[in-house]
Amino acid sequence: MPDDSRETNSRPSPDALLENAERETSGRLKIFLGAAPGVGKTYEMLMSGRARLADGIDVVIGVVETHGRRETEALTDGFEIIPRKMIDYHGHSLDEMDLDAILQRRPALVLVDELAHTNAAGSRHPKRFMDVQEILDHGIDVYTTLNIQHVESLNDVVAQITRIRVRETVPDSIIDRADDVEIIDITPDDLIKRLQDGKVYMPRTAKRAIENYFSRGNLTALRELALRRTAQRVDEQLLNHMQSHAIAGPWAAGDRVLLCLDHGPNGAALVRYARRQADRLRAPWTALHLDTPRSLQLSEADKDRLADSMRLAQQLGGETVTLPALDLTREIITYANANNFTHVIIGRPRRSWWRRLLQRSLTHELIDHAGDISVHVISGHSKDQDPRQSVRPAAGPPRQRLLPYLKSLAFVGLAIVAGVVLDQALDVRNLALVFLMAVLAAAVRGGLGPALFASLLGAFSFNFFFLEPRYTLTVRDAESLVALLFYLGVALVASNLTAAVQRQAAAARARARTTEDLYLFSKKLAGTGTMDDVLWATAFHIASMLKVKVVILLPEGDTIAVKAGYPPDDTLANADIAAAHWAWDHNRPAGRGADTLPGAARLYLPLRTGSGAIGVVGLSNDKQGPLLTPEQQRLFTALADQAALAIERIQLVSDVEKAKLTAETDRLRTALLTSISHDLKTPLAAIMGSAGTLKDFADDIPVDARNDLLSTIIEESERLNRFISNLLDMTRIGSGAMEPNYGLHFVGDIVGTALARAAKITGGHRMDLAIPSDLPMLKVDPVLFEQVLFNLIDNAAKYSPATTPIGIRVWLQSGSVFLSVSDEGPGIPPDDLERIFDSFYRVRKTDHVHAGTGLGLSICRGFVEAMGGSIRAGNRTDHQGAVFTIRMPVPPVPPVLGDQE
Repeated sequence: MPDDSRETNSRPSPDALLENAERETSGRLKIFLGAAPGVGKTYEMLMSGRARLADGIDVVIGVVETHGRRETEALTDGFEIIPRKMIDYHGHSLDEMDLDAILQRRPALVLVDELAHTNAAGSRHPKRFMDVQEILDHGIDVYTTLNIQHVESLNDVVAQITRIRVRETVPDSIIDRADDVEIIDITPDDLIKRLQDGKVYMPRTAKRAIENYFSRGNLTALRELALRRTAQRVDEQLLNHMQSHAIAGPWAAGDRVLLCLDHGPNGAALVRYARRQADRLRAPWTALHLDTPRSLQLSEADKDRLADSMRLAQQLGGETVTLPALDLTREIITYANANNFTHVIIGRPRRSWWRRLLQRSLTHELIDHAGDISVHVISGHSKDQDPRQSVRPAAGPPRQRLLPYLKSLAFVGLAIVAGVVLDQALDVRNLALVFLMAVLAAAVRGGLGPALFASLLGAFSFNFFFLEPRYTLTVRDAESLVALLFYLGVALVASNLTAAVQRQAAAARARARTTEDLYLFSKKLAGTGTMDDVLWATAFHIASMLKVKVVILLPEGDTIAVKAGYPPDDTLANADIAAAHWAWDHNRPAGRGADTLPGAARLYLPLRTGSGAIGVVGLSNDKQGPLLTPEQQRLFTALADQAALAIERIQLVSDVEKAKLTAETDRLRTALLTSISHDLKTPLAAIMGSAGTLKDFADDIPVDARNDLLSTIIEESERLNRFISNLLDMTRIGSGAMEPNYGLHFVGDIVGTALARAAKITGGHRMDLAIPSDLPMLKVDPVLFEQVLFNLIDNAAKYSPATTPIGIRVWLQSGSVFLSVSDEGPGIPPDDLERIFDSFYRVRKTDHVHAGTGLGLSICRGFVEAMGGSIRAGNRTDHQGAVFTIRMPVPPVPPVLGDQE
């Protein structure tokens, strides 16, 4: 084989050049990647920024989070810091990176910390990495930091290792776009020591972190993930560099395995060996099949065997590639060099001894021309490797054997007529070209056999009608004999080439149609979000592409049931039900045309993924006998694989939601039990103690002491009643049974009722009221609204010092009535402003724990939102303390009776 692979690789890859051109028009991105928080990413980013600043580069800080670390804060000195943008969120201000200010300032380099950060609502982009993308698009370089647990493709792996699912993720395309990825790596022991020294978190937080997330095993696993992801990006950069500079590979900076697959019986063994070899080398691997003109002549068994091998390669984690080729050795070497493969695996040649004498095998050609690529020749096991046909194939469309030959005869007849006309009308010296046209027409219309028939018939006719002596089969002179022989040779070669091109064009059209159908099917599945949509799309596409009737059955309890069909049909005969259950239980085909239960009206085929069967598809039509041709069986397998993955995806999403609901239910149940065991037990103990004292020592207790005990019983009973009422109200909200009893009411009246009810609670506080008398009426449930106010007043009295005032202010603004309840307590931590409304959540975790279940504010939000309003928590700006603000819309004024005509 001529060594043309080097010549082919002398041209740079257009894709690589295009990628480099796109990078030249945008800013450069450098990511400082760490295995965990605290490894020093921000510190290293600032150090690199200072080095660029010392070189005279215009460097600014877009956003840097020092987290109070003195060493990190000291490194920010000398940088221009772009002021952050303040965004109002639920009554309090949040600071975010000012993207517009950076674009207007247009520095050469900007430092952006925490790439996976979620921006506050109201920002231009929801994620910070989107801000970075816009900065890069404006030609500004960016240094940024990222932890490995925030990479989208590794989210599940990190959750499995740490048992903590990270919500903020960055798509892998950001890392793929990065020009440089610098890994910031320290050993787990050094990081744990930094935690213990208080250089990452506060001591109490650091202790919990070491016991949970920052265990030595977790850090080791995360460290390996970071190193592997960085190595993967470096490998991609190396490959791009080689392709864009037309460097002939391989460069053995990292191993890559290429498996060459054909239709041989040892395909499965080769795939398994390639997977084992890739695991040993810790390298990516690809299964390559080269589609040659001879591939069209393969038997159906060979095609099935090849399809099974390629499918197995996909299931074992390899990439599958199919390329057209004429010269196998040249294409394999070219593909391996272009993609930097260092190992090629191929099966042992299976040729007979006499064929090896006539022509060298592909294996020997690869070994001779592989250069620096290692070639592994594997024998494999050829026994029992033929695909097991448990479903009898249907006969394909009948081939018209006689008609193409009749057409060839007609073409030759037309050539004879044309030759006679030209011979009489013009002085045409070589009429063989007319018969050559007939041969080409026969090859295009009928293929190789009719073309060869036309060649021989044309030679006979040319000799009989036009060579002297005419109308005989003898040839008089040597010149005519040479013309006849050359015509016959050219006709045979041309017919062979034309037929081959015609076969390839027909196969290409068929592959294009199939690929387009599969693409549309996968696109449809990708856009579906519910199980019903996936099942309907699957049934419709299978029915339309294979021209059959379809039913889809999925597991339901201990059995399977029809979930979709096209055309809709959910009635199955007993034989069909038995065949469907057998196919589901044994993960093999059953029913019509299968080895098992062939008396069923439908053929039932399992839907399978890597984890096993997830459903069954039933196929039928109005004809008798087997349903699918071998080609249709392979197409069905491709459709079924995509459908099974889509169904599994929907099921996994549902399972995740159920797991979240179960976890939340367990959390609430635990919180409820904790609340009952502490907060509900306290008033019961006081009641029981006071009542027992009265019972045992009633005659010996003075009247004043007896009254005090009775007051204690009453007060604790009222507190216990409030706890139980809150639990019942929370149950009503959670079950959706909340139906407000609306009416028009003056808010001042409801405030007065709530204050009267809370008189004992607020006895030590001064009430500051500001309620205008001209407020409009509100459409509310007075009982629910009073409970909301009572809970807010109770919360203010509970968390503010005695004798401090509690303020209630009501005002009208922008078509809504606002009511605020404020106190002079310690206020609410900013991180708890939203969580404070969660059920059983308690903010104060000091030595003094206030009595309560943690349900009061959650009930407030539920009641207010049920009445069409909203409530938010905040901190006072004029004084220390918390403030809760309720907004209720003003109802439209009803028409006056006198105004109605």
